[in-house]
Amino acid sequence: MELTLEGRRIVLGIGAGIAAYKAPQLVRRLTERGAAVRVVLSSSAAQFVTPLSLQAVSGLPVSTDLLDPAAEAAMGHIELARWADLILIAPATANLLARLRGGMADDLLTTLVLASRATVAVAPAMNQQMWAHPATLDNVNALADRGVRVLGPAAGQQACGDEGPGRMLEPDQLADCAEHLCYGSEPRLRGLRVVISAGPTFEDLDPVRFLGNRSSGKMGFALAGAAVAHGAEVTLVAGPVALSTPAGVNRVDVRSAEQMHNAVHEAAASGCDLYIGAAAVADFKPSAYALNKLKKSGDEGMTLALAQNPDILASVAALENGPFTVGFAAETEALEQHARSKLERKKVHMLAANRVGRPGCGFDADSNALTVYDANGETTLEQQSKVSLAHRLLVLVADAMDGSTRSESR
Repeated sequence: MELTLEGRRIVLGIGAGIAAYKAPQLVRRLTERGAAVRVVLSSSAAQFVTPLSLQAVSGLPVSTDLLDPAAEAAMGHIELARWADLILIAPATANLLARLRGGMADDLLTTLVLASRATVAVAPAMNQQMWAHPATLDNVNALADRGVRVLGPAAGQQACGDEGPGRMLEPDQLADCAEHLCYGSEPRLRGLRVVISAGPTFEDLDPVRFLGNRSSGKMGFALAGAAVAHGAEVTLVAGPVALSTPAGVNRVDVRSAEQMHNAVHEAAASGCDLYIGAAAVADFKPSAYALNKLKKSGDEGMTLALAQNPDILASVAALENGPFTVGFAAETEALEQHARSKLERKKVHMLAANRVGRPGCGFDADSNALTVYDANGETTLEQQSKVSLAHRLLVLVADAMDGSTRSESR
């Protein structure tokens, strides 16, 4: 696994909730990606998970006391506050969220949050009724207004037997969020409304068959998570994929190119500053849909009539007072020639091109490499994880948008 958090220092704060049993797995996921993890247990969290088990998986001391004689000058909170790049609190119980909102400093974890300049993120975990209570929602909104990143919660079966929102995000999801937050420590898209399309489209032939492609949606989903980390309000229009929705993203599921076209334009019509077309949209669809399964007829072949699908990228770029538009191009040959042609033909502001078929890159892979073209030239982003690539691409986009805004203001 690529060490995407190498050199990052994360304080993992653990609240006193049943989801704390997942903490050792979360520590392992973070350390596998290269992070150094210091664990801080709230006063009651040790009833759910032991300091010894957390120290074993992190390889670093676990802290529980506000005034620790073994820490630097007995001021452990200051030592940790200066050390952390990210403070991730998981699980964050209703009680802990209320204390954080109130600026309490009555234990090591709450004091640490007040004493640190690091990015703070909370992963709520509680009963669905507690999550829905106006007091909890008010606390969460107040923390978000102060810049605390709220990760989740997810919906599903809960330990108490209830079902609904309130489950802590899974360790893999939280590790992904940590990557986004560490790479996106400078929020370049704060306050912007971003629409991203991702994944394939499926064009149905009959009730059991369709035309599709190998797109996994991983690049678009990484961009959505990265855009949230950079402060954007994100709508993700997703084709048929088997991926979890990034925290903080509004997801719209579609199947066909026509459905994706309609969903993207609906999102853009409600206000959009940036559109990134990362989906692998089918250029063509069957001219006719068969109501019943198509059958073989002897040894004869079949001729399939196709009709052209709407061009989502070009149509968004052509909108009056439309958003800054970024397209993607997957090519097997003549990358620069085809990419520059697409950039000019579709009149987009920027185009990110990748050569499919390279080992470890492109469809289905967790990594990719891009060459990004715009009116000022090209930038090469070498092969790396799609999460880190997403952040680097968004920095290029933010720089270009800043330049565009400055040009228009002159």
